[in-house]
Amino acid sequence: MSSETRLAFAHPSERAAATSTSDTLDRISVRDHTVEVEIGAFQAERGVRQRICFNIVVEVQPLKGPIDDDVDRILSYDRVTEAIQAELSVERLALLETLAERVAERILLEPQAMRVFVRIEKLDRGPGALGVEIVRARDGAPPAEVAPETTPHPELVFLSNAAIASPLLNGWLDQLHAQGSPLVLCVGASDVPAPQVAHKMAQRRIDLLAIEQNAWVLAARDDRCVVVETRTELDWAMKNGQTCVWAPSKIVLDSVDSLFAQPRDAVALAAWFAGTFEAREMLVIGADVPQDACVPLRAVSLDTETL
Repeated sequence: MSSETRLAFAHPSERAAATSTSDTLDRISVRDHTVEVEIGAFQAERGVRQRICFNIVVEVQPLKGPIDDDVDRILSYDRVTEAIQAELSVERLALLETLAERVAERILLEPQAMRVFVRIEKLDRGPGALGVEIVRARDGAPPAEVAPETTPHPELVFLSNAAIASPLLNGWLDQLHAQGSPLVLCVGASDVPAPQVAHKMAQRRIDLLAIEQNAWVLAARDDRCVVVETRTELDWAMKNGQTCVWAPSKIVLDSVDSLFAQPRDAVALAAWFAGTFEAREMLVIGADVPQDACVPLRAVSLDTETL
């Protein structure tokens, strides 16, 4: 076996040593760190958890001066495993490649980290391990500390079917726009019953699609309303003053938070979504409010002209 082939299948620590261009970097490693998560692009991988294994090597700038046996002065192994957990907690991912990139980026935010090798393998998709490995390096000196970007807090509004059809709709939207906050509208399914099937996951998809159909109905009522489905679209729209109508399928199905309402509980689902923005409240027009919502809800009747 050639040395190149052997290194391709060797532990990342061997690759790091073989490809190092500097003798002044130290290395720390995390080996065979295995967690169970829901991940994968195939339908068969949805709704099930599988084991994935991380092997990570970080090349770090040696400390200047004595360590003094002080854990706060070093890049701890815990920072590596915390980077893994942090990225797994953001959303459900389809690709190991995406996860590897995000873990590497997070680790390279550490001031001492200069280069990182990330290998991630699925252990339950076949008789062997299936995985990816990436190498990422910092360009130049450690980045200066940057102030976090301010994300605007949107006004979230749930509209019942009667509210969508109301002649007061455009006036309500005028008032909400006048407040100057980004506006995100949520709806439930239409009054036409959705198909019913015995398969739980299939029914969940059907119910989410029923909500999205109604989102397009609302968008047709006012040209200012744009249907969006991804967090990236929402962030861009909020920063650019665009009125969004939430299409929930992707964010709900990709969420790692299992403690939220089902699509049939449309107001509760919208309240969960509002909670992801740490919203101060959600306005509910023409619908009953649940008692255990994760954000404060303010109900408005259908005959209210001034919100």
